[in-house]
Amino acid sequence: MKVFKFGGASVKDADSIRNMAKIIDSYSPEQLFIVVSAMGKITNALEDVIKSYFYKRDDLNANWQIVKDYHFSIVKDLFSESHPVYDKVNALFSIAEKRFEQAATESFDCVYDQIVSTGELVSTTIIQQYLDSNGIPATWLDARKLIRTNDTFREGKVDWTVTPEQFKATVPSLLKKGCVVTQGFIGSAANGMTTTLGREGSDFTAAIAAFCLDAKNMTVWKDVPGILTADPRLFKNVAKLDRISFREAIEMTYYGAKVIHPKTIKPLQNKSIPLLVKSFIDPKGEGTMISENLEAAYPPVIVVERHQALIQVARMDFSFVDEESLSELFALFAHHRIKVNMMQNTAIGFSICIDNVEERIHGLLKDLREFYKVFKDNHVELITVRHYKKSIVDQLQQGKMVLLEERIRGTLKMVVKDIPIMERIDK
Repeated sequence: MKVFKFGGASVKDADSIRNMAKIIDSYSPEQLFIVVSAMGKITNALEDVIKSYFYKRDDLNANWQIVKDYHFSIVKDLFSESHPVYDKVNALFSIAEKRFEQAATESFDCVYDQIVSTGELVSTTIIQQYLDSNGIPATWLDARKLIRTNDTFREGKVDWTVTPEQFKATVPSLLKKGCVVTQGFIGSAANGMTTTLGREGSDFTAAIAAFCLDAKNMTVWKDVPGILTADPRLFKNVAKLDRISFREAIEMTYYGAKVIHPKTIKPLQNKSIPLLVKSFIDPKGEGTMISENLEAAYPPVIVVERHQALIQVARMDFSFVDEESLSELFALFAHHRIKVNMMQNTAIGFSICIDNVEERIHGLLKDLREFYKVFKDNHVELITVRHYKKSIVDQLQQGKMVLLEERIRGTLKMVVKDIPIMERIDK
């Protein structure tokens, strides 16, 4: 049995879904457990809907119509007008629409999870119906009946006791009938409320499934030929890594590499389940294999995290930032669910680089300003270089002001800001 994960880019339109079906059919008669994300950029569109609903904006109906029109344009391309998929998709949309009739009473994060999950539920419904209608037996399965989490909305923590039991009680019998199609990213708390596993969490869903079902391997289907040494949209002459170890993959994803979700590796490593990263554009390509005991000499690997914020704090009374102060600061970070991407302290100051998520940072800054002088810079990037060489670092620093830098064995991290053109000329 194998686990496949298809992301939004692989199911962004009707032709993409047809291509996905060909890939799945080419693996017949293998037992396949298939995890699918929301289509294209629909999660972004749903986030606009959620903000419109929660903050009572006038553009709710317009934003919601964009979501519906996008999906129905794909449905019309794939199915006849009389196909039952229309009723199934409308039923899923109506659940959200009933919520829109009343004002939001739960927290933003709770509301977010109940609505954003519509993307995965609709995409998997369309795909399962298409597969089944084209001679590829497929069963639709609600991931919320498989993955149990706590009630930390938008970042649900998996219950590793209940979740494997639910997989083993449900999935094996369904796989005997054909492939199983389920949603990435979503689960449910014990009270039945929908939760999500964190943005881009569909890879993690697939890894949970592979762990629970003792899969032979897991494959993530991407629009790139495998894991590359840098983002090809930002750098030229990038190279594909044919094989890397679990350890190297964990390091890369921790520092922000977008090819796979950071939480994906651990469940696979625990059971030595290989992970393949392959291209849905060239499905016969070898891709990248991630598995045990593949330590080797790797080339420099560059990860660029944009949309970062640099927050610098200093004691108002010029007292030291000591262990007690650091403990208080990290308690605040945990309370506001802030992931620290890089940190550095001086005698009376402390700096952190974090994802620039305004709704979370706003509360943090309010609390920090009760005890500290606070400065926030929005226009920074975090660059990490694994297996760095001086020549690579020098190139990356051209035209940049380095605000923070950290070098540890095998890894360099730096927070940088573009140097204004006039300053470059003056120098």
